Formats: sequence, structure tokens, C-alpha cells
Amino acid sequence: MKINFVNPDHVHALIDLPTSKTIEEVMQLFKGSSSHWINEQNLCPGKFAWGRGYGVFSVSHSGVAEVSKYIANQDEHHRKKSYLAEFKLFVERYGLEWHDDENR
Repeated sequence: MKINFVNPDHVHALIDLPTSKTIEEVMQLFKGSSSHWINEQNLCPGKFAWGRGYGVFSVSHSGVAEVSKYIANQDEHHRKKSYLAEFKLFVERYGLEWHDDENR
């Protein structure tokens, strides 16, 4: 994996979801193993932990190159629009529901 943009409030990952795994299982693996590694490496003061939420969007095979380019250009992209503003735009554009509370 090439990391070319680090932001304190989000991470983008383009994942080819295995048919044997659910989105929830992959997110648990991603967050759990990365938290463990970050804490083992002492990369931040105190104990690192991800927030509870996440957003997942599917992409067709024909859109993989475009999404890869989008992820690679995050540094420049988020100078123009914040993560939160962009995420809310996705939610609105695609008719999704926004949940602020952690009980959903």
C-alpha cells in the first residue's frame, strides 16, 4: 500500500472486497490491525484508537483508476474542500442517510 496523504480525521482505502468477508469484518480487520501497529510503533502519544464510524462507497471496475487518482491527490483536494463537507455532499448526492449518533 502506498501512503501519500495523512489526515487526522480520515483515511481513504480502495479495497477489493473478498466475497468471503463482509464490510464490517474488513473494517474491523483494518481498524484493529492498524491500531495495533500504530500503538506498537509508538507513532503517537498515548493510545491510538479509531473512531467508531466509517463510510463505504462501492465503485465499478471501470471507475477504479479514477478513484485511485482521487485518493492519490488528497493533499491538494482537501485544501479546497474539507473531509466533512465532502462526505456530507456524498451523502446528499447519493440519497444516503447521515447518522451522527453512535447507536446506529
